[in-house]
Amino acid sequence: MLIYGRFPEITALSKELIGPTMSHWQRLLSRMHHFQAVSMQAQTVYTRILSHRTRHVSTGVSTRSDLLKSLELHMKNMRKKAAAALPGSDWSPYEMTPGLPPERVDILIVGGGVVGWSIAYWLKRKTRPRDSLRVLVVEKDPTYAQASTVLSAGGIRQQFSLAENIQLSLASADFLKNINDHLGVLNEDPVDLQFNHSGYLFVASEKGAHVMEANYQTQRYAGAKVKLLSPTQLKVMFPWINTDGVALASYGLENEGWFDPWTLLYAFRRKALSMGVEQCFGEVTGFNHRVHSVENKEMGRLHIKRITHANVQMPNSIEFQPVECTVVINAAGANSGKVAEMVGIGYGPQGMVKGTPIPVEPRKRYIYVVHCPHGPGMDTPFLVDYSGVYLRREGLGGNYITGLSPDEVEEPNSTNLDVDHDFFHEKIWANLAHRVPAFECLKVTSAWAGFYDYNTFDQNGLLGIHHQVRNMYFATGFSGHGLQQSPAIGRAMAELILDGSYQTLNLSALDVKRIFYEEPLLEKNIV
Repeated sequence: MLIYGRFPEITALSKELIGPTMSHWQRLLSRMHHFQAVSMQAQTVYTRILSHRTRHVSTGVSTRSDLLKSLELHMKNMRKKAAAALPGSDWSPYEMTPGLPPERVDILIVGGGVVGWSIAYWLKRKTRPRDSLRVLVVEKDPTYAQASTVLSAGGIRQQFSLAENIQLSLASADFLKNINDHLGVLNEDPVDLQFNHSGYLFVASEKGAHVMEANYQTQRYAGAKVKLLSPTQLKVMFPWINTDGVALASYGLENEGWFDPWTLLYAFRRKALSMGVEQCFGEVTGFNHRVHSVENKEMGRLHIKRITHANVQMPNSIEFQPVECTVVINAAGANSGKVAEMVGIGYGPQGMVKGTPIPVEPRKRYIYVVHCPHGPGMDTPFLVDYSGVYLRREGLGGNYITGLSPDEVEEPNSTNLDVDHDFFHEKIWANLAHRVPAFECLKVTSAWAGFYDYNTFDQNGLLGIHHQVRNMYFATGFSGHGLQQSPAIGRAMAELILDGSYQTLNLSALDVKRIFYEEPLLEKNIV
């Protein structure tokens, strides 16, 4: 397709005016001859040249100067489009099917819950320029109807037994209190988390009092504002509590309470998208990878894998789209163990790295909404009884939510989110009414179930890169406290990936390698 042949009457003039520039343009067009859009734009440019010659060719140097400026402007735009069409670019003249993931990204995050979106946000925040890092979040549930994030009780506390958990929650609380400084979006409504700062109140029996005292020392040393209460002090502070059987209580004075989980998820997602993070509603069903062998003094000969592509299956389809990626982050929550199995983690001889599975599985937890018009009222903290039953206020109309983690031998079926209403009457109500007598008279108005990403190894988060798959990072296994720690978890993972190590909080103790060495990091305050 030579422009000279199509416009013979301006051949001499165009050669004189354009010179070497025309030759360069021809070379680019020869690489793009199959793009009809480019051909039409080239014709438009030379139609304008012809128009200029017809009207102004006798005006001499001035006309030539104006014509060159016009040509240069159009040629500049054409060069940009030509360069974008060359191999290696992302430009395509064809419209992509809406909803399909891109063919390649730098970082692919499996799981679009609050942890996944927090990581995406922090990755973009730490990158300059932001468009130099391409991040994709893949979430299989576009409605979030079964997402653990939005089905949680929404609590945040610093009353843990491990310093790492305390520090994660302290950093997250500071983030939440200043959330619009972080997640505010220009020309959008400010984020309203409905953060209620009523604190957590743990009560201990004589048997558990020494553990509470030890936890209190750890919490205070880590910077948490916590107060120990005797039964008498507890009764004065909260007259509606029955202190029978209580030897000691621990109350959070700052940075504890509850908030709306959906609002936090939405805020992270909205901000991350505004920063250029891409999303795809589909399910990661497998990975393509390469393998090479290395010798390790501690673990012997290892077959190291590196993921090259993630296969993303679209909703209501049997087809999948392979997405080339440099790094994969497994933030799939309760399903993260299954995602790890897709790349062969856990398949091999027991006692070896390749035969060690990621010990995360879904554990179903029920939450019941009860109405009690004569309940504790506005000053109700997030109460956790030593029986395991918890309670907090829900709104202002005499409603409360309550629940209990079952014993290991009583774990319910985790293949669905059906609610066992008998569980409330058999396991919760008596303990609840014993601690707060007003709840002897109540009505269950609704209930739901959600999944913990339960770490069966030690009930603590698993962070970091896997020894067997050198470009798969984990952020999972939080066993019920992932929501409240998600802001700090996202920052820590972004530091680990982009900086190569933790910069703000030292979370090395939560590294996934502890499962290979069989060194559990037990958390005593699991609710």
